[in-house]
Amino acid sequence: MTAATRADLLALDTDTLAALANRGLVKRAAREVAAGDGPVPGLDLDGTLRGTCPDGNSVVLPPGTGLDGGSCTCGAPGVCRHRIALVLAHQHAAADAPPGPAPGPAASGTPGTPDAPGAPGTPAPAPAWSPGALDDEALTAAVGARAVAAARRTLERGYAARLHHARPDDPQPVAELASCTVRFPVPGELGFAVTDAAQDRRGEMIALAVWAFRAADGRPAVTLGGRPEPDAGIPPVLDAALGLARELLLDGAVHAGPVLTADLHRVRDELADRSLHWPAGLVADLIGQLDAYAARSADHRPEELALLLAELHARHHAAARPGASRSEVLGVRESAETPLRRIRLTALGCRIRGTATTRSAEVYLAHPAAGTVLVLRRSWDVPADGRPPTGHAPAARRIAGHRLDALAAGNVVSESAVRSAARELRLGRGRTAATTVTPVGGAWTDLPAPLLLTDLDAHLRTLEGRPPRLIRPRIAAESLHVVRLSAVEGVRYDAAEQRLEAAVRDAAGNPATLAATYDPACPGSLDALAAALGSGAVTHVSATLRRAAGRTVLEPVALLAGDTVVVPDLAPGSASTTLGPAAPPSADPVAADLAEALAALADTAHRGLRHPDGPTLTRLDRTAARLDRGGLATTAGLLRALAHAVRAGDPDAAARTWSDAAVRLAVTVEAHRETAGRP
Repeated sequence: MTAATRADLLALDTDTLAALANRGLVKRAAREVAAGDGPVPGLDLDGTLRGTCPDGNSVVLPPGTGLDGGSCTCGAPGVCRHRIALVLAHQHAAADAPPGPAPGPAASGTPGTPDAPGAPGTPAPAPAWSPGALDDEALTAAVGARAVAAARRTLERGYAARLHHARPDDPQPVAELASCTVRFPVPGELGFAVTDAAQDRRGEMIALAVWAFRAADGRPAVTLGGRPEPDAGIPPVLDAALGLARELLLDGAVHAGPVLTADLHRVRDELADRSLHWPAGLVADLIGQLDAYAARSADHRPEELALLLAELHARHHAAARPGASRSEVLGVRESAETPLRRIRLTALGCRIRGTATTRSAEVYLAHPAAGTVLVLRRSWDVPADGRPPTGHAPAARRIAGHRLDALAAGNVVSESAVRSAARELRLGRGRTAATTVTPVGGAWTDLPAPLLLTDLDAHLRTLEGRPPRLIRPRIAAESLHVVRLSAVEGVRYDAAEQRLEAAVRDAAGNPATLAATYDPACPGSLDALAAALGSGAVTHVSATLRRAAGRTVLEPVALLAGDTVVVPDLAPGSASTTLGPAAPPSADPVAADLAEALAALADTAHRGLRHPDGPTLTRLDRTAARLDRGGLATTAGLLRALAHAVRAGDPDAAARTWSDAAVRLAVTVEAHRETAGRP
């Protein structure tokens, strides 16, 4: 072995090797190399690395390809431990080599050719680079012609990508595609790209990511390809969905019958078939609200139904605008479901919700490679003759063969995961559907930004200017993060609101309010939360992040105390802890006026615009006057116009005005929450 090295192989850390093979093979190969039982590496002048293992197997790793492009005489399918051992042995040899110029070709700085290290076994710092700088010839050499051809077919249909470009503090470019994430850990080398896509689509996804970086030219997001639609207008099925929503608005949930529900089911399926995923999910939620009302379930909420109707109207209107991004507004370039290959996740806790007849769990799992949070949902019926179980009882329920409490506080590795367009997760079961769970340990502290936040104010500033929620992609847990805390300054309880509050500070010293409300489905939650916060050991919290009344509010899901993850909703207890009283909330008359206006609109939609009554119309008039006094004259005018159209028996004008008023209110409420109290 000479002092010459392969820079691409030196850049492979154990996590990358584990992603390219599996962690068990890496650990076994590392033990063999450490014990002196590894191969003796030798580097040819053309950059080919060779080695013969003590068991007689010979390994060849040519330059310009990944580990799967090499060969080994052991005959094992995929990347075997001998190839991993050869890489590790080469790294050990490089670390032990004396400094000095390498014989043979001059060091070019190009991965895949012999380089002379400037320090013993230490590769030069990785330069900022882009996978898009490599041409299609290099791409084809790395992933194969068949994968490139499959990627071109996807390009013809069109796709979108969110990109994290290489920076000095984070030199690995990452492309988040609709179906998976692709990471490029080795500068200048595509064969070592890491993706959570299924193995048979790995090369295709790498090609799509490379083309996205090439087209982006430094931008954080890009949309490529796609054939122009013969009709630039709205897809007919979206018009049909809006028509059914109009009928629901006119008749109201009170008078909705099975025929309308059946039509909504048909349209939902057609929207999904057309890959209009956000409207399809929206219509599914509408169906859920109607089913809940028919069953007299507490899951039915008139305000939620009103916001869903407003969202459908907003997405329809936004998609019709010239130059609108349909991938953002309608989800047309998202994959409905994507199998994921050997995905590694870090649990961020769990929430338990329930009604008199059901209990449901939402497990939140961070996907560090993608920088996103996935949601795993399960629900159970409450026995008709039994007492509804509290949050502690579902902790023993099993999902994919593991207890819920272990899954909600562990590191999860699965070879049978499927991700939906909305970033929801499904785990398979069975002999071939392996899912392992280990304690989370300190994995929270190693999460990348923006999964892990240290400066809440800085993160909130990055969200300024984004589209309103009504037309953003329908991502299940878009506002869930882990926040590093520097202080917990006090825990109080608001008995009137049944809400626990704690004053906390993030790592940058920014103040925030941690707030949790009592839920009878998990009565021990507030006790567990108060005990953890009072212990002085909490360093991180996973929580949804929002602004309210000028404050940054964290709604906790779990807390990290030492190496222990505390999941309050799964804790035993009966809400018996005595806490000091919280300060009364500051008055926000604008928020109160907006809430009353939304409730008035929800009431009209619940009863139906064709079925008004005196109190409903009086409430609209009274709310309009209240908005006028608060300076919200435009919204007040829309409510008056709605009342006038309903009294005049003009259903078209009433439906149109209701939709305009509901969209305006929803956007105004969101904007007020985010900006209230700012200097």
